[in-house]
Amino acid sequence: MADVQEVVLSERERQCLRWVEKGKSSWAIAVILGVSENTVNFHVKNAMRKLETTSRTQCVVKARRLGLLD
Repeated sequence: MADVQEVVLSERERQCLRWVEKGKSSWAIAVILGVSENTVNFHVKNAMRKLETTSRTQCVVKARRLGLLD
């Protein structure tokens, strides 16, 4: 990675990651946000792709470290 680009997460991606950080399942997050479980998984997977992580936990830790969840 020659050029370090700034990662930009959407508000919905940040919301989903904050709930993942609190230990909520995709199903629980879907109920909280009033969307489908597929929608939650879509946003979490997008965040994982943007942050180049392979797990939800890794994604939350990296997002927190980069100050993206404040």
